[in-house]
Amino acid sequence: MAAKQDRREESELIEKLVHINRVAKVVQGGRRFGFAALVVVGDGKGRVGFGSGKAREVPEAIRKATDQAKRNMRRVPLREGRTLHHDTRGHFGAGRVIMRAAPPGTGIIAGGPMRAVFEALGVQDVVAKSNGTQNPHNMIKATLEGLGRCRSPRQVAQRRGKKVSDIVSRREGAQSAQESA
Repeated sequence: MAAKQDRREESELIEKLVHINRVAKVVQGGRRFGFAALVVVGDGKGRVGFGSGKAREVPEAIRKATDQAKRNMRRVPLREGRTLHHDTRGHFGAGRVIMRAAPPGTGIIAGGPMRAVFEALGVQDVVAKSNGTQNPHNMIKATLEGLGRCRSPRQVAQRRGKKVSDIVSRREGAQSAQESA
């Protein structure tokens, strides 16, 4: 029964191929070519992971990367299942990313590798900007590092020992105070 459920969950996963790199190894008779693949996998409901795989053939590299991505999935809290709870930043190496929550209808405004992460995650409205490196590995790692810092109001309330309404009402109260000023 558990194996059947695992297969169903795997079939519902969204797999995005982000990058393929041809690498050459110089040997005595010339060059041996291999391929490195970078894949993002998500369930479209708040779980996402990435993986990289290397092999002599492209399909084998993609399969290895997909398997690694499925093993490295993590949960990210989403507001109303469509956007982030708050603005966040992430960085990894020279890669720096800024992600902002957006109102309904905005769509995914993000570049290449970041867009793949958001689509696999199930985010529908977000504005994101990458600064620094254009290396897809570092951009994905920076994005996931920033998303890992996202906290829902429920998580914040539980950590502080307060009610969710105390935390959310403050945020709405601050917005209404700004509007009246």
